[in-house]
Amino acid sequence: MDSTNCDEIENCSMKLTVEGWLNQVERRKQLEYTAGYDSCMEQQMNDQPLTKRGSWTGKYDFLLSLLGYSVGLGNVWRFPYLCYSNGGGAFLIPFTVMLIIAGLPLMFMELSLAQYVGLGPAVLFKRLAPLSAGLGYGMILISGMVMLYYNVIIAWTIFYMVVSFEEPLPWRGCQHEWATVSCFSYEEENDCVVNNGSYYMGNCLSKEQFRLLNTTIRTSRRPPAEEFFKNYFLQLSTGIEETGTINQRLAVCLLVAWIIIFLCLSKGVKSSGKVVYFTALFPYAVLTALFIRGLTLPGAFDGIMYYLRPDWDKLFTAQLWGDAAVQIFFALSPAWGGLLTLASYNRFSNNCYRDAIVVAISNILTSFFSGFVIFAIIGFLAHELDTDVANVIDQGAGLAFVVFPELVGKLEMPRTWSVLFFFMLLTLGLDSQFTLMETVVTAILDTFPALRRKKTAVVACVSITGYIGGLIFVTNSGMYWFQLFDKYAANWSVLLIAITECVLIGWIYGAKRFIFNIEEMFGKRSKCFHLFWQTIWKYITPAMLLFILCFNWLQYKPVSYGRYMYPNWADILGWVLASAPFGIAVCMSIVKIRTAYSSSERSFWQTVHTLLQPTSEWKPSDPRAALEMVYENSSGIEI
Repeated sequence: MDSTNCDEIENCSMKLTVEGWLNQVERRKQLEYTAGYDSCMEQQMNDQPLTKRGSWTGKYDFLLSLLGYSVGLGNVWRFPYLCYSNGGGAFLIPFTVMLIIAGLPLMFMELSLAQYVGLGPAVLFKRLAPLSAGLGYGMILISGMVMLYYNVIIAWTIFYMVVSFEEPLPWRGCQHEWATVSCFSYEEENDCVVNNGSYYMGNCLSKEQFRLLNTTIRTSRRPPAEEFFKNYFLQLSTGIEETGTINQRLAVCLLVAWIIIFLCLSKGVKSSGKVVYFTALFPYAVLTALFIRGLTLPGAFDGIMYYLRPDWDKLFTAQLWGDAAVQIFFALSPAWGGLLTLASYNRFSNNCYRDAIVVAISNILTSFFSGFVIFAIIGFLAHELDTDVANVIDQGAGLAFVVFPELVGKLEMPRTWSVLFFFMLLTLGLDSQFTLMETVVTAILDTFPALRRKKTAVVACVSITGYIGGLIFVTNSGMYWFQLFDKYAANWSVLLIAITECVLIGWIYGAKRFIFNIEEMFGKRSKCFHLFWQTIWKYITPAMLLFILCFNWLQYKPVSYGRYMYPNWADILGWVLASAPFGIAVCMSIVKIRTAYSSSERSFWQTVHTLLQPTSEWKPSDPRAALEMVYENSSGIEI
């Protein structure tokens, strides 16, 4: 054999040796990957009893919970009034536009964010960017404050639902101890006139008695339902500074409300997810029944026309667009922590994009439909009282606990309709309260995972704390405290947190990067999808939130209740409530910067930049996706 052949054989042997070595390295990498994966999965299985958060057990648990949270009391007692006072049918145009550019983007962003990592707001923002940790705690504080006074509405509906079984209804007529000289009953007036008498200050007088009285004195007229609500039900004092005593009836109803909440949430989303099948769907059955009954009443058509008649000129006013933006923002409740909490219990592959669209459309359709129901009934009441619809329409508690109780007394089977109406309000309120409560409980369990084994005890402690904190709302000055919290607790800070959240996701974390995370959950999306949502999250939605914030500033008026003006100290307290959630976020950011800057040799801006980056714990909730992220980021192994 010549030397040339020997050299070729030697080179071939060396080549085979190198290739074999490389193959062994590659096989070793794959074995390390597999071993690491198996080890990780085994560790997760071993740790499962300690760290398991729970998840939705039914196919539609999440969707109905989300629907119940987003479709609440505001759809029934606020939207119809806004629609009527802002151009009727023309109001639907800006409302739909605001839904597309503000409400839906925020809802989709929060649902995707929490579903991706499977965490509530308390831990999510801490891992997304340590500097933003305070945003989660600000959201939790907002939900906690709203939770305190929102359950009071549930207590009110429980009381009204129970007394609706009485015969006759307790707010009928002015012949009661709680009635004042201003009480005026059209029914009693008609009966008095039929008996050839004169109705004056709640009494039926003979012609001679009426002639001898000084009838030049005029008093304001109030319906019996209003007198019952303020004088008997609330036992309202003259102002917030006059606390008075605890209303025992309301205290018992509030206790019952908290017991209901505790029982429905004692097992977390596993128990509340079953309750919402009834609480989220029952209101639609009652609204449909009320609508059918309302159409048969005289004056219903006039009421509906008041509701729908479009005023196209108002489309060019800032008031119309501002009211639409505020209503859709607070209807879907982003930046409260509730959306993040609900989505954190989702399966990793759940299509939350579809869920967000379904709930957003359901919200606007429910609001619009409830307007037909309310105005058909109000049209009948205006017909009965021989007055204009504008003199009857009200919003909020006035509509639910004054106008409607006054109305049902004029219907056939008044007790039946009254029970149905207040039971509907109860189910609407419970859905929202479930999520508010779950937001606070989830924050505690995410922060202290060891407590997950004692979830029932945690829910009980939060319920007891909520009941004690809510007692201020069942005192003689409770309605004044209710109005104060309702105006300030979820107002300015919510908007500031939402704006910060958009900047954090759209610009700092990166909208493009976030969309890739979304694609990890439920598949690739088109280029149009990428372009649309990047533009919305980075530019349009933050701009719209700034518009809402400025609009609220320009429309701001000190809190009042009827003709009562709150003292200065109450207004200051309101501003403390309004600024506390965002103030917590700012203070925590300052503390983190100071701590990190003082303990490192980096410059100030380098420290801030580092604190705005995701931590090593930021990873998908799906074990396989999380492990792939770890190995892709590893410098030693290439997959």
